[in-house]
Amino acid sequence: MTLQVKWDGIYRNRAVEPPRAVAVLAEFSHLLPQHGSALDLACGRGGNALLLARHGLDTWAWDISPVAIEQLQQTARACHLTIHAEVRDVEAAVFEPGRFDVIVVSRFLARSISDAIMLALKPGGLLFYQTFTREKVTSFGPNNPDFLLTEGELLSLFEPLKTLVYREEGRVGDVARGLRNEALLIGQRRP
Repeated sequence: MTLQVKWDGIYRNRAVEPPRAVAVLAEFSHLLPQHGSALDLACGRGGNALLLARHGLDTWAWDISPVAIEQLQQTARACHLTIHAEVRDVEAAVFEPGRFDVIVVSRFLARSISDAIMLALKPGGLLFYQTFTREKVTSFGPNNPDFLLTEGELLSLFEPLKTLVYREEGRVGDVARGLRNEALLIGQRRP
């Protein structure tokens, strides 16, 4: 089964509820620029793209699943938002250097494109990243270690960026509260 077929099936069979932005973007949207271009990478149904477009950014959204892209386009039309949603295999995509003011990546991990993501940011551009960790407290998220961050890995993958926000709570304290199973980072490309 190809990745596209896998994800088409997931999106086709998923209960239809309004897509929402992940915590790293929703909680820190005050850091977004007032104008510019944004990319929701591996966007799925586009909760992040919808927030970016509502914020007034010229928003692009890429995903391998035509089903997810069609669902995003329908939602954007219903909300009277313009989003440039495209079917793309993001692991094989060509990233134009210095193209985006903002890139958001959520619940997706392809270590091989980390450098390309950073280079696709304009100087001063922001990366909002949130994905799953190996240190889990529930079964939520993938089990394959290839798609799970090791402790502190998000910081090292994007070490050239200026770290503005980082959060990884692991199993410390009351595991029924807080951000568990995931790490988040906001980094800024240095001018």
